[in-house]
Amino acid sequence: MGSHTSIGGRSLSRRWVLGAGATTLLTTGLSACGSSGGSGSGDGTLTAFVYGDDAVKVQQAAVDRFNKSAAAKKAGGKIKLERIPGSDYSPKLRTAMGSPSAPDVFFNWGGGSIKPYVEADKLIDLTDIIENDEVLKKGFLPSVLAAGDLKGRHYGVPMRGMQPVILFYNKSVFTEHKLTPPTTWDQLLDINAKLKRAGITPFALGGSDIWPELMWLEYLVDRLGGPEVFRRIQDGDAEGWGDPAVLKAAEMVRDLVDDGAFGSKFTSVSYVNGGAPAVFAKGKAAMHLMGSWEYSTQLGKFPDFAKKDLGWAPFPKIEGGTGDARNVVGNPTNYWSVNTRVRNKDAAIAFLKECASREYAKDLVANGDVPTTSNAALLLGDAPNPEYARFQYQMVEQAPAFTLSWDQALGDELGTKMHTEISKLFAGKASPSRFVAACKGLK
Repeated sequence: MGSHTSIGGRSLSRRWVLGAGATTLLTTGLSACGSSGGSGSGDGTLTAFVYGDDAVKVQQAAVDRFNKSAAAKKAGGKIKLERIPGSDYSPKLRTAMGSPSAPDVFFNWGGGSIKPYVEADKLIDLTDIIENDEVLKKGFLPSVLAAGDLKGRHYGVPMRGMQPVILFYNKSVFTEHKLTPPTTWDQLLDINAKLKRAGITPFALGGSDIWPELMWLEYLVDRLGGPEVFRRIQDGDAEGWGDPAVLKAAEMVRDLVDDGAFGSKFTSVSYVNGGAPAVFAKGKAAMHLMGSWEYSTQLGKFPDFAKKDLGWAPFPKIEGGTGDARNVVGNPTNYWSVNTRVRNKDAAIAFLKECASREYAKDLVANGDVPTTSNAALLLGDAPNPEYARFQYQMVEQAPAFTLSWDQALGDELGTKMHTEISKLFAGKASPSRFVAACKGLK
């Protein structure tokens, strides 16, 4: 498979490592604080921690460019990239951030992944810096820049590709049954009924992993009540779970499950081991709500299906809902954040600007990613699948809001407990009202 086809595995590993490693972010180790600022060497070199997957070549190229640039010379500093294997990333970052050898700049997922550091006053609030710098202010799609925020403040600058959740469909199944992708919820329910009469499960769902189930709730709550509903929860108000949109979304989920929209065995089907993608690619299910990495996952497992029969569309609007139908959920991107003890703040900020450059965006596109920069639209003709890349970019560009995956936004401790309640809801072990009550009690 081509280099871009590894995105599926890479994206998933990013999700997993947050879940597996972020627990340690919320435990001890944040209070210790060395006296020196950052871990840079005496020659003015700053250390940047990065998640060490196959995409790191893009960040390495950026470091190489920056270190030779006039901006680095003017700021009097250079960057040294420290690659950390994915499974080790979160624990090593947590340990380092509580020591004198903390990184000056580091990769993260925004939201809950940085909350402990913000609360410990270890991150520079970049809000005013971005607002007062034309390159940073205009360099990124606003919805993505805001998606990694905490309480409306910017603590990171986007530095990787976007990963929105998309409604994928099997073109051949849709053509055979004279269907078109749904733009409204009523149309979706009508399609479900027609598919079931034809003996086809409407949606593939890797229920045993739970996080694919979460995607349904994220979109339903957003379409019903707008991004403000979850933002309240993310900001620490557990009563936000009591918003009518959450209960309504849970009821709609139960209706889908009871109606057979996901078949009868989805709780034992996994996305991770390829079960759900196979059900979808082989025409046993007609649609699949999944992150943008589904394209590269299918290209790796079922290349003919990916090239000929894989279709994509936005999640439909819900009649009567107050959420904008252009809103997106998923993993907006990853971010660079800056330690408050950075040795050379000017050099760090100058380096962040590199992420808004045309060269940086071109490298992301060549790697199969869709950049979150304002200039990316002009570059997508060189993407592995230009049509698909443009669809993703326009979807996110036009989105008034891009909500970070709830589990990542809440952090591992709360996210894991929430997963348990979601699993009960989908499996029929908890009613919608019980689900809401359980989530309100999460601590």
